[in-house]
Amino acid sequence: DRLDRLGKNLAWIALVIIAVVFAIGLTTSSEVREIWASGNDVFGRLLQSHVVQELFLTAISMAVAAVPEGLPAMVTIALALGSRRMLQRHALIRKLPAVETLGSVTTICSDKTGTLTQNQMTVTMLDVAGEQRTVEALVEMRPTIARAEEQEPQEPLARSLSILLRGAALCNDATRNVDEKSGETRLIGDPTETALVRVAGEFELDKEALETRWPRVAEAPFTSERKCMTTIHRAPKPDGGQPSGDAFVLPADYIAFTKGGVDVLLDRSTKVWLGEQRIPLDDTLRQRIQQANETLAQDGQRVLGVAFRLLDAVPDGNVEALEEELTFVGMLGMMDPPRDEVKAAVARCRTAGIRPIMITGDHPLTALAIAQQIGITENDRCFTGAELSKMKEGQLKEEVKETSVFARVSPEHKLNIVDALQEEGHVVAMTGDGVNDAPALKRANIGVAMGITGTDVSKEAADMVLLDDNFATIVAATEEGRTIYDNIRKFIRYTLSSNTGELFVMLVAPFIGMPLPLIPIQILWINLVTDGVPGLALAVEKAEHGIMERKPVPPNEGIFSRGLGMDILWVGILMGIVSLGVGWWGYQMGYDTTVWRTMVFTTLTIAQMGNALAIRATHDSLWEIGLFSNRLMVVAVVVTFLLQLALVYVPFLQSIFDTVALTGIQLAVSLVVSLTVLIAVELVKWLRRRREVSA
Repeated sequence: DRLDRLGKNLAWIALVIIAVVFAIGLTTSSEVREIWASGNDVFGRLLQSHVVQELFLTAISMAVAAVPEGLPAMVTIALALGSRRMLQRHALIRKLPAVETLGSVTTICSDKTGTLTQNQMTVTMLDVAGEQRTVEALVEMRPTIARAEEQEPQEPLARSLSILLRGAALCNDATRNVDEKSGETRLIGDPTETALVRVAGEFELDKEALETRWPRVAEAPFTSERKCMTTIHRAPKPDGGQPSGDAFVLPADYIAFTKGGVDVLLDRSTKVWLGEQRIPLDDTLRQRIQQANETLAQDGQRVLGVAFRLLDAVPDGNVEALEEELTFVGMLGMMDPPRDEVKAAVARCRTAGIRPIMITGDHPLTALAIAQQIGITENDRCFTGAELSKMKEGQLKEEVKETSVFARVSPEHKLNIVDALQEEGHVVAMTGDGVNDAPALKRANIGVAMGITGTDVSKEAADMVLLDDNFATIVAATEEGRTIYDNIRKFIRYTLSSNTGELFVMLVAPFIGMPLPLIPIQILWINLVTDGVPGLALAVEKAEHGIMERKPVPPNEGIFSRGLGMDILWVGILMGIVSLGVGWWGYQMGYDTTVWRTMVFTTLTIAQMGNALAIRATHDSLWEIGLFSNRLMVVAVVVTFLLQLALVYVPFLQSIFDTVALTGIQLAVSLVVSLTVLIAVELVKWLRRRREVSA
């Protein structure tokens, strides 16, 4: 948008220049006044008039000087090169304008699992039959749990664990895949589900064997609205043909297993498995289960509950309708540690003025524990999806100012959070991986999809895809976005300084009695080649020191803000003064017009080379960042200088660009005077650094 506005403004400036030049020329020319006074074939005589032809040439030259013809191409190249650098840092840009927007991001709303954490779930705790044990402490019970179908267990805990682990393995979509080359077996599926299959396997309960004995006949897949999943299995039959009690004591033709959030299952349960029987779920038992759930969640564990329901037949209608009157069995606590690099990435966000927010479907205590561990929040403020749904209009807008953790949320809540943040003026990056996340990804200023776990729909809706599903990659992409925005500003400063210098030369020369110092083809050469080649090198300039210690770029910031307009103006005028000064010197020395015009052309070109070197860093000096730290810039300056010499000394190019070979003294004067720009820009940066130190 900024560049579109700039382009339109420059177009209007060019039209105004043409109109003003024609108006001044026509009203001040005695020849034109005589033609008007004669009243005889005025239009035809004006077209043939030498003055009008000169005015037309002058106006076109100034219009060409006012418009940076290479700007659109250079900006596109800068964005494309930036996208390539981001790809090297595992961020795939799907929509090119997003590269610039990244520099303005003020808030990153991130999922927890897999983005902030390692997405390597490991079941560490089991809670059944009124007891909570670590998986390691239960190792000695493996044979007893595995043979729960075949013989009477030695203690009620083993029977309860057998039901819990069977339910976790059967109500599960993870599959095993054998690598054809290595022969290794891998679990494929959601990390939570693969963790459940692994822990069942540790107790000698193989998922494939269980599915053979307990085949799945119906299912209700997990949804973010229900926050649970249900599968129905046919119960195994003994030789007598009657349903087997198996580990569940009560006979049944079918059994429905449901797994999901503990609080969700408790709301749908009327009984609890305790000891060796189902008993009513009273307030005391409910409170005990809730307390165990909170204890695990406060430890940063993700907690899933398992429940079942015995059935005489498979329902014809909706399986979800069976998620009532359940028998709660127990819960499994899983650890998914934060990524090693996330804490540092969150700290970088805060230094850079970017606010990280966690949005997860997990238990609020789990979310808070992880958020506090990695530095997203220091307080205990956390809102759940249920609380968000009850908020009055406008209340969420106030709550997002202070709340950085949202738990048990649905995709609809994500959309509401994005809206509230944007109403507060934030530029929001939102992560998502599911189909239902697409609206929030589209609504966010930067939609970020997961490359590993994300669905095709979420990737299509996103502006950027994380190839490693890593929060730190978002921060790295934001840094690249700021770098690209800086480089675009540098190129605009570079090219518009040149254009200002050209305009100054063209406007002032007639007032001091000189012919046009530059012809249109020379101006085009400066705008396309002299501006273009070093401008391309500016596009690959590395990030400046302290770039992630600055506040984000305001989205409504003008292109000429933060002193850019003034820098363009004074540097452009200086370039115009030194270039015109060289031309004036040659004019006074009696040089032929082509000679001093060639000197002006050369001085302006080389002055631009010095300007390109000096503005590589906005704050630091050229010597601090290193003359050769951007080798492409060195090559660009050398190539542009050699091309300029070719225009001056190669005969067939002389005829095209209306140049002549300069003497050694004439070339030396142009070179020495043009260095004024490099020295002046470096001097101004030095004065600014001194002022900052003294302040």
